Amino acid sequence: MSLGSHLQELRKKHEHLSEAVEEAQRHPGYDDLAIADMKKQKLKIKEEIARLSQN
Repeated sequence: MSLGSHLQELRKKHEHLSEAVEEAQRHPGYDDLAIADMKKQKLKIKEEIARLSQN
C-alpha cells in the first residue's frame, strides 16, 4: 500500500469516526464510555495522519 493510499484510508476512518461520534452524541442514552473510546481512536488516527504527512 502506498503512503498516499494509506493516508486516504486513515482520513476515511477519521471521517467515519467523526460521523459516528456526532450521531452517538445526538442520542442521550448512548454510552459515554463508547463515545470517549471513539474520540480516542479519532485522535490516534489524526496523530498518525499528521506524522505520516510530515515525512
